[in-house]
Amino acid sequence: MNDAEDRLVSALPIRFTNSLVPNVHIHQFPLLTRPLQIPPTAVASGKRIRARVKPGVRRIEVHVPVDTRPEVWNVERSKELGKSRVEDDKEKNQELPKMKQREGEEPRLSETRLRSEQVPQLGAYVLGIVRDGQLHLHPITETHQLRPTLTYMDILSRKTRRSRRGDDEDDDSDDGPPPDPDEPPPAPTPKKEKKPAAEAKEVQVSVRKSDDRSMQFQGGLSAVRREMLTTIHAEEDEKWDDYEYCDGETEESNVAFEALFSHSDEQLECETDIAAVLKDIPGL
Repeated sequence: MNDAEDRLVSALPIRFTNSLVPNVHIHQFPLLTRPLQIPPTAVASGKRIRARVKPGVRRIEVHVPVDTRPEVWNVERSKELGKSRVEDDKEKNQELPKMKQREGEEPRLSETRLRSEQVPQLGAYVLGIVRDGQLHLHPITETHQLRPTLTYMDILSRKTRRSRRGDDEDDDSDDGPPPDPDEPPPAPTPKKEKKPAAEAKEVQVSVRKSDDRSMQFQGGLSAVRREMLTTIHAEEDEKWDDYEYCDGETEESNVAFEALFSHSDEQLECETDIAAVLKDIPGL
């Protein structure tokens, strides 16, 4: 262990800008094992990544074309899943603009949809970039995690259950094997006798305040459920805003990147003393 005192290695001037607020977000893709890129087969056919946003509920979707190489893609399965996705979009009022299809062509599952969930930020998040010996900081407004959405599988599962029920109704095997003619018929099930109606009696009821927390919990649970349903319907009713997706090598991305750097020489003064900073640090 080195007992030598820590020494100052270098000092970086700090520059701060908020020129792109509130449009700087963190987008995390926990399930991706490679960068968010278009498969080579999709690039060859001229397909691109698309994006759309529901600003009211802060929902983001990124649509990535699938890899259609025969060794990793099942065409027949894609048609089955494509039909389910079309139905799912109609049910949830999430329909996309109709793509050009040949006459008589069935819809296919042609893209993977990555859907966002907003993650609460603990404290103030900033983006930091070191350039020319200076640290440039810009606030980060929101953080989102994007994962594949598979809600169309519910439609497919529902179809499968309906088809199985239809087969069961047409199948006589559910009625059991036919009766053996050498055995006596089973005895009929005895009917339950009806009990005589109870004699009417006069009852006095009093109301008192109850401290039963279970009733309060049930009422609270129903209120939470109503709030969840209201939120879901509000999201489904909101229209999508289409966005153009630009990767890191495009001119639009380079323009946005340059906007993250401060070009002002105005001196900022800190109005918070060290005692207030230490009090805001959890655990101290």
